[in-house]
Amino acid sequence: MEANGSLAGELGSCFRSTNFSTSLSTNLSEKLIVSRWFSTAFGGIGLASNLFALCVLVSSSRKMHSRARSSFLIFLCGLVVTDFLGLLVTGTIIISYHFTKFSWMVVDPACYLCNFLGLSMVFFGQCPLLLGATMAGERFFGINRPFSRSTSMSKRRAWFMVGMVWAFSFSLGLLPILGLGDYTLQFPNSWCFITLLHDAKNVTFCLIFALLGILAVGLSFLFNTVSVVTLCRVYHDRESVQRRRDSEVEMMVQLVGIMIIATVCWLPLLIFIIQTVLQEPAPDLLPRQIPRQTEEMLLIYLRMVTWNQILDPWVYILFRRAVLKRIYPSLKTRPSIVSLYPMLNPSLRRKLTQESVLQ
Repeated sequence: MEANGSLAGELGSCFRSTNFSTSLSTNLSEKLIVSRWFSTAFGGIGLASNLFALCVLVSSSRKMHSRARSSFLIFLCGLVVTDFLGLLVTGTIIISYHFTKFSWMVVDPACYLCNFLGLSMVFFGQCPLLLGATMAGERFFGINRPFSRSTSMSKRRAWFMVGMVWAFSFSLGLLPILGLGDYTLQFPNSWCFITLLHDAKNVTFCLIFALLGILAVGLSFLFNTVSVVTLCRVYHDRESVQRRRDSEVEMMVQLVGIMIIATVCWLPLLIFIIQTVLQEPAPDLLPRQIPRQTEEMLLIYLRMVTWNQILDPWVYILFRRAVLKRIYPSLKTRPSIVSLYPMLNPSLRRKLTQESVLQ
């Protein structure tokens, strides 16, 4: 123990008591729970899926003349690029560890690589949730408040909003490096993430991370629910002016799919983080030690989160208009959103109708 204590004093803050014991011995449970092929297979499938979706998105954007649809494709492109880079950056480090079993204490005694990996996990984790909420909000105002915007969102503004989400998530990821909490090695020493310890700084950052993710999922659910209800009202309004609204239905189907995947993949982890940091710590633990059962559960929930990056691109690939029409051939004409507002000034109503026809 004294040797471990002196060794810890020479190393960075990313090392905990558990890291010393597991790195100096071969743990049977580690062999049973962790597999290099799991990370390799899921990383490869995720990268290929996102790359394929990105190619389809680029092809679709070149043929798109609708400003509303074009801005939505930019958000989708931002989401796919984020998922692709997330798998590439984090997977490179994690898979390298699984095949080489390098010693973090030798390779990264000052925790620079671990801090980078932890920041990447937070950044690429929060971005899809925040982008999903942003997309849902944009479609909410586009569908429910069509007269509040003279024109649809421009491409420049859409990219600006994507950039704002990236900047906010990056700033969030910097907080532990600046002193609010720590990024530490997680079981089985192949990845770094936020620390589920019970000191004030780590508890604060864990709660910020988890509550922000839950808020993003909740806003997505609220915006998408209202938008779907509005589209259903338009669809069943027999006296409304008929025109093609396939793009609106297509976008909402994709948004709902993204929301469902994010909810199923992320909520268990976010709730687990909140429960862990708020409960009383076990009295028989070493300083900065986390129970092995908690570490193993965290690894399992992380695997569930990985599915989010793999399934996101398939939402767009499978739920495009061409695919939807094969499944549901009667998806032809849709009433105008403007028909929900019959009291609009006739000239404004005519202008909105003309703009929406271009969509």
